[in-house]
Amino acid sequence: MTLADLTNINSLDFDIANRQLTVFHINNHHQILQRLHNLKFDTSIIDSISVDNYIPSTDNTNHDKKLLWQVLIINLFFFALEITTGFISNSMGLVADSFDMFADSLVYALALFAVGGTLTRKKKIAKSAGYFQFVLALFGLIEVIRRFIGAETIPSFQPMIIISLLALIGNGLCLYLLQKSKSKEAHMQASMIFTSNDVIVNFGVIIAGVLVYVTNSNYPDLIVGTIVFFIVGQGAFKILKLSK
Repeated sequence: MTLADLTNINSLDFDIANRQLTVFHINNHHQILQRLHNLKFDTSIIDSISVDNYIPSTDNTNHDKKLLWQVLIINLFFFALEITTGFISNSMGLVADSFDMFADSLVYALALFAVGGTLTRKKKIAKSAGYFQFVLALFGLIEVIRRFIGAETIPSFQPMIIISLLALIGNGLCLYLLQKSKSKEAHMQASMIFTSNDVIVNFGVIIAGVLVYVTNSNYPDLIVGTIVFFIVGQGAFKILKLSK
């Protein structure tokens, strides 16, 4: 998005895992480097070479859209399942995980608009999604604080473990689909990273469910819920920063 309006750029090749970006461009790179410095990612040039007979990568727009719709639907389904069972079982861990699922749904929706979308539309959607995600995280943290202070019923550990196992399977399926695509597009790689983090969160809720059973206390559930709500809030700030 930072480089989207520069007319001297032909294409961008992202390697998010290794924090490397290859920019295929004409003319000098000074304006490109200045834009990247503004992101404050400690940008430095690894190499700058001339490329003859440059051929842009194949456009997989339709395939990417289809894949993103699939993972979006999976995440929305588990958001609805977890938030329902979370309130029924009195588990903030499940509710927090459902919010995390919904936050990822927003990321996938943004990625869908990133496929062939205009810069202005991307920023508007990112800002709306960021504010909404922040409100979700704030609501969750307030509820956790209320439950820490009050004498709350101990959550049912069975739904925590069973539903989190199902969500783990769902995220595993999403991760499989994303990895199978072998897409090097930035939005697809970012979606894969978010899904990988979700798997960790699922394990966290499962462990919390086991600890609730062993300790007969709601503290493990509330602690996991707090951590996940902070993660959702942090993601909201990053999206809002990106939308400026």
